Amino acid sequence: MNKNTKSALRNAAGAFVIFVATSGAQAQDADADEMTAIIQAIEFGWERADGTPFRKHFLDFDGARYVEGGGQNIGLSDLIDHHVEPEGDALDGFELNFSNIETHVEGPFAWAVADVEVMAVVKSDGRKIHSRGYETFLFRRVGNEWKVVHTHSSSRPVKTDEVEHKH
Repeated sequence: MNKNTKSALRNAAGAFVIFVATSGAQAQDADADEMTAIIQAIEFGWERADGTPFRKHFLDFDGARYVEGGGQNIGLSDLIDHHVEPEGDALDGFELNFSNIETHVEGPFAWAVADVEVMAVVKSDGRKIHSRGYETFLFRRVGNEWKVVHTHSSSRPVKTDEVEHKH
């Protein structure tokens, strides 16, 4: 093999390595973008007491459980019919904010962790709700889409004199 051929092969190999590394990073960015968009759609659904984004982005399967505040919903219908949609009748000014979303992908499985803040007024008694905490979303790739298979939210009331506390 002459010197020019070796140089051309090294350049081609280097370009291939860069292509593979860049493709992997682009795929991870695309996955992160897709999961973030799903989480934003879920936020929108909660705030509007609309189960549509949940039906679109959650994988409905036997054994599905969604945990929040020490309680749980078993199955997608239970989550939507007994939690998401009734909150529109129970709460005024419901705001849900997911921020600092971190995503992680391991093949066909992924998870996201987000800061969560909840604000609302209970219609029946005028009580104000203001809580902060964290939510975890577990995803599974189904075909070409990410589907939520489990969520777990944990938050606590914000004290008016609360100083930022980090673990």
